[in-house]
Amino acid sequence: MTTERIVRIFAGSVVLLSLALGVEASPLFVHRYWLWLTAFVGLNLFQSGITQFCPLEMVLHRMGVRSAQA
Repeated sequence: MTTERIVRIFAGSVVLLSLALGVEASPLFVHRYWLWLTAFVGLNLFQSGITQFCPLEMVLHRMGVRSAQA
């Protein structure tokens, strides 16, 4: 699996989890402040698309996970 796929899977999982914890209609609801995590992940995806800077991708690269470009 490549770093790009892992980043997408991780970001999607965090968004779904934070929505489950932050939306009042969810059976897992804790507090609506969890929606800030959704916003943070969205902003990070947006900036990484523009700047090509993604902390998770850098960590995965150091762990030896190959990139799709390689």
